Order: sequence, then structure tokens, then C-alpha cells
Amino acid sequence: MDYLVYIILGIIQGFTEPIPVSSSGHIFLFKNIFNSEMFNDLNFEIVANFGSFLAILFIFRKDIWDLLKAFFTYLFKKETREENKKKFRYCLFILVSTIPIGIAGLLLKDIIEDKLQNITLLGFAFLLTAFMLLLVKNKNGKKNDYDITLKDAFFVGLFQIIALFPGISRSGTTLVLCLLVGMSRSTALKYTFILYFPISVGTMILGVKDIVVTGNLSTVFMPYLLGMVVAGIVTYFSYQWLSEIVRKGNLWKFSIYCVFLAIFIFIYFR
Repeated sequence: MDYLVYIILGIIQGFTEPIPVSSSGHIFLFKNIFNSEMFNDLNFEIVANFGSFLAILFIFRKDIWDLLKAFFTYLFKKETREENKKKFRYCLFILVSTIPIGIAGLLLKDIIEDKLQNITLLGFAFLLTAFMLLLVKNKNGKKNDYDITLKDAFFVGLFQIIALFPGISRSGTTLVLCLLVGMSRSTALKYTFILYFPISVGTMILGVKDIVVTGNLSTVFMPYLLGMVVAGIVTYFSYQWLSEIVRKGNLWKFSIYCVFLAIFIFIYFR
């Protein structure tokens, strides 16, 4: 039974991590529906997120390597700075977009975990996600990777703060803001998931301490590992599906799902 629960959680995490419907919101919803102690395992959420992280890293491995190489080459090889300047600026913009949510996450972590874990608020959060996705129904700007400005990066980072609340999708809010500032769909998708890496790494670092101090690691090692692998595999295919949806301009269709999910929450938990 333990294995089955962790496989289910891995599937939920993997499927909902890339798409704009909030993986944390879905995990929280399942906790409330099943009311099982296993669904309250915060350590597993960190482990499952690592599975998703590895899948996204595999998808963007060439882009990440290219950007890191250009970043450090720009810093240490003056003779090649001009040819690496655009990629260096892109890396800086990623950092700029990470700072607001990083600071907010540290300051608001306890408040969000203690005060905002409310199923009714989750329903309203899904409605807000639906509204945001509808805003970009016909959006497809002209900015490519190197047309992004410092102002764009800052506003994307600032807007991401609302994704700290359960039910608000980080990928969804980032995609919405990227499209609203004029990025093309492909540019917005890439920026959203390149930005996923520093945020995800920060979240995992903060959570490692909790995993280390847990006394039952030997007991849960295999279920955790299985759930992580499942989450990674499902994340890979979920991202491929999302990229096709974004390319066709059908991101708004997720808003329908979020509305029905909110209605379900309001009826089921009334």
C-alpha cells in the first residue's frame, strides 16, 4: 500500500509540475480528500520534485550547458566577451527574475505553511489561475530570447511571488507574464523552464535539512526512490504535451480545468 500511494503521488507531481495547474495545489487537494498520513509527507514532496527537476534538466540540458559555458567564458575570457554578451545578459536576467521570489519565499515560508493551508483558499487560487490563463488566450509576442529586457525580467520575478500560495501555478504565472510582456510563445516557454532551475534548487536546499533529520529514511528509501523515478518519467512526457499546447496557443484551455476543479472543491468541502 505504501508503494502504491507514493506511485500515485509521483504521478500527480510529475503530471502537474510542468503544466499550469499547480502541482503543490494538487498534492494539497489529495491530502484533504484522502486524509492519509502518507499524503502529509512533506519530505516526499521534496524528493518527488527532485525527480521532476531531473526530467526538466534532461530536456534543457543543452540550453543549460550553453548558457553556463557562455556565462563563465564571458567572465574569464575578455577576448570572447562580445560574442557571449547576449547569453551572459540572459543569465543575469534569470538571476533578476529569481531574486524576488527567493526573498519572498524566505520571508513568507512560515506564514504560507501555517496560515494559508486552507482548502477554500485553494479553490479561489485555482480560479485566479484560470483567470490569468484566459488573459493570454491570443497572446504571441515577437520578443526572442535576447530581446528580453531587465524590466521584463524584474516583472516576471515579481509576479512569480503569488505562485508561493497553494493552487497558484509557478509555470502558469511565469508563462502568463512572459506572454504579457511581449515574448513569443517559444521564448516564454523556454524562459519559464530555465527559470525553474534556480528556484527549484533553492527549494530543495531549504528542504534537505528536514530530510536529513528524519529518522526513518531506511524505511522509506525504496518508496521514495520509486516515487521520484515515476515523477521524473511523467514530468518528461507532461512537458512534451505542454510545449505542443503552448505552440498551438491553447494554454487557455487549462483555465477550464481549473474552474471545474475549483467548483469541485467548493461543493465537496462545503
